[in-house]
Amino acid sequence: MNDRPDIRHLPKAVALQPPRRKGRGRGPRRSALDLAESWAVIGIFAILTTGGIYLAAAVLMPVTLAVVVGLILGAAADRLGRLGIPPMLAGLILATIVVTVLFVGANALVRPLGHFAEEAPRVIESAVERVLPYIERVKWLHISEASLRGGPVSAEAVLQNTGAILTAIAAGVTPALLQGLIFFVALALFLGSRHSLRRGLIIAFRDRRRRLAAIHVLNAIEASLGSYFAAATLLYGLVGGAMTVIALLGGLQMPLLWGLLAFISSYVPFLGITVTTFSVAVGGLVTHDSVLVGLAPAMVFFVVHGLIENFLTPAVMGRRLEINPFVVFVAIVFWTWMWGAVGAVLALPLSLIGMAILDELVPEHNVHPKLPG
Repeated sequence: MNDRPDIRHLPKAVALQPPRRKGRGRGPRRSALDLAESWAVIGIFAILTTGGIYLAAAVLMPVTLAVVVGLILGAAADRLGRLGIPPMLAGLILATIVVTVLFVGANALVRPLGHFAEEAPRVIESAVERVLPYIERVKWLHISEASLRGGPVSAEAVLQNTGAILTAIAAGVTPALLQGLIFFVALALFLGSRHSLRRGLIIAFRDRRRRLAAIHVLNAIEASLGSYFAAATLLYGLVGGAMTVIALLGGLQMPLLWGLLAFISSYVPFLGITVTTFSVAVGGLVTHDSVLVGLAPAMVFFVVHGLIENFLTPAVMGRRLEINPFVVFVAIVFWTWMWGAVGAVLALPLSLIGMAILDELVPEHNVHPKLPG
């Protein structure tokens, strides 16, 4: 006996309809175990990706830095192209200029930093002698003169560890030179073949809608990085100039070095201002006999940087370059852990790239707080 329903007497429109499924047509529900399995796969992929990035830092770090710098210098490469210079030659010229500027800046810092390294024991001991009477008043810290003079921050400990420190620095010179060479070649080749790489990435998508989305994302990335670098260079140059004047008026030695330190460190949000303020405070304490006078340059610099950051930076940067400060802080911590000082510098540009992609793909979520500097 056939159990199928007899549809000969039903209307034609009804007879052609497929039998309805039970439920609301959403398909079988996924159990909690299925969801846990999916999230486990995602977590394993994220862990393996993070480990791969960490292990391949020697290659990925200079290449990533070259791509970011190349995106920033894209407009300059296009301008050289309009002057009739071939793309590869333009890329080689710009890469040479960038590497030369970095070399000159590093060479300018080597001699003062070497002098500071020689004076480090005396500087530390002098700073401890100035600050120790005030620290001893805080009883719950349990800090005394004996504990500091016999601890890891004493002059004797610094002298004992100087050899190990110099050995570690020397061991990192050769990999740094190799990574610098990788950065130079990658930057020149990326600037020379930037348009062909862009065209290939767009053509890789099959339908027109996705190609248009890729074009919008690439344009947004280049615009955000270019705008950020131009505005940041102007603002951080102002910070460096202010620090030079403060160091000069505060009686600190080598005021130009302090200004250069403030300019470079400003490219690392949060951490840069902290390191600079602490360094200026130590330098002031060593230079002046009075603690208040010694700390005055650091306090003035902190106030000036706060005024520039909270009033001038939002006006120059605009809402287009605003990123959640917590996101920036987490990015700095993550990339510093992954790639060290270069990772800290790349944290904000990589965050800008991620936000540009998110803004173009999900435009309804374009809500951001203020960008830190």
